[in-house]
Amino acid sequence: MTTTTPSNKGIYARLELIWWLITAIAIALVLLPIYSSLGQNFPFYTVNIVFIAGFITLTRYLFLLKHTFLAERTYLKLALMFLSVPAIFLLVQEVNLFQVYVDENGTEALVGSLPRDRQLPMMAYIRNEMVLFGVGCTIAAIAFPLRMVMSLWRRYNGKPD
Repeated sequence: MTTTTPSNKGIYARLELIWWLITAIAIALVLLPIYSSLGQNFPFYTVNIVFIAGFITLTRYLFLLKHTFLAERTYLKLALMFLSVPAIFLLVQEVNLFQVYVDENGTEALVGSLPRDRQLPMMAYIRNEMVLFGVGCTIAAIAFPLRMVMSLWRRYNGKPD
């Protein structure tokens, strides 16, 4: 079992900062086509940012937990494990709200300001990336508490995580 030394904490902090920078770049790259086409007229920017950031961060914690600041924090793992339950319901609700909005209002509501030849490709892009990151984030949020239980169980039994 590894112990956290002051030098490890500094490395964990730098790695976390690098990952958040990568996440911010990924968010910018995914949302750039939408912003350049629709500007401020897209009502799902905040939800989309949460989906992308949640997907990248939770997936990273699922697979690289021992390389994060969370690896040695038992009480934080417990708290996040219980907080993920309402987060899962909120994520499912937001994916559903997007689907209902698109189904009820059609493509005109989101991409109606674009020329006709650009509406369908942009709507396909928006729908695909929202569903990809929304469902991916939801699945990662469902797997996250299971990963925390496994990590806590290993730590309790003195095995490496």
